[in-house]
Amino acid sequence: MTSTDVFFDRLSTVGYDARLGTVSGSVRIDVRTDGGLRQWRLDIDRGHLRVTRDGGPASAVITTSERTAEAMATGGMNGLAAITRGEITVDGDLGLALRIGRLFPSRAEADGNTG
Repeated sequence: MTSTDVFFDRLSTVGYDARLGTVSGSVRIDVRTDGGLRQWRLDIDRGHLRVTRDGGPASAVITTSERTAEAMATGGMNGLAAITRGEITVDGDLGLALRIGRLFPSRAEADGNTG
């Protein structure tokens, strides 16, 4: 199981995240791998989260490589910086895509420095 799998599995059990309390929409994350494409869909309804392995339409579609997805899932890469460098592309609602960046661990959280 990859760090990306673990990240989305954890999100699927969270249920609600107050940081997204005013956010509603859907984001599909497409991760390009050597073996093809892995997809997750995150549906947000005022902070209530639902994660599926659905490849259907979404308000925002984030596409990235497996390496970048793994780095983000472990706090080793900032999503906005990755977008700026072209390592992530976003189709659709860029604002929504940026807001879900709050769900990914920061470098400090990954290092255990959350205080």
